[in-house]
Amino acid sequence: MIAHLRGRILSKQPGQVIVEAGGVGYDVTISVPTFTALAAEGAETALHIHTQVREDLLALFGFISLGEKRLFERLITVSGVGPKLAVTILSGLNPEMTVTAIRGQDHAMLTRIPGVGKKLAERLVVELKDKLEDLATAPAAAAAAGPAADDVLSALVNLGYQRPAALKAIEAAVAKNKALGANFDELFRAALQLIR
Repeated sequence: MIAHLRGRILSKQPGQVIVEAGGVGYDVTISVPTFTALAAEGAETALHIHTQVREDLLALFGFISLGEKRLFERLITVSGVGPKLAVTILSGLNPEMTVTAIRGQDHAMLTRIPGVGKKLAERLVVELKDKLEDLATAPAAAAAAGPAADDVLSALVNLGYQRPAALKAIEAAVAKNKALGANFDELFRAALQLIR
């Protein structure tokens, strides 16, 4: 499975980029937000990749951010949502707005996306509203706590702590000592003491 791809952009257009890595040109399907974030043709790029394998097809879907890839992978677990529709959803609303719409049960916003009707919008909300905790827009608050905050938040969630409690502990640790926000180890230890 291809999970990450780094190479030179041979060509790009909305929905597609061809990346040359090791002498091979990889045709990668991308969302509009990823397309707009890509550098110019000829420049180096790195993409997080989701590989779809079927009997008659090997398809690569690329994302600039790991968060967008994770959301894509949640979307394709919903019945009726294939990889192409998931890319369309991510192109219709940026990842933060998609998560907000699903968690906020905003069917009207979801149905504005081409290919998403009322029934599919309802299915997205029902099947995903409780599965997007780690993709909530809270990381912006963590980022304000310092460069190490996102990594510490991710580590605490991976250890099994609830995201809101982990975020609160990080913010409390940084409030006590601003310098912690720049050091992963120190911030992790401080937040761990406060979360228990």
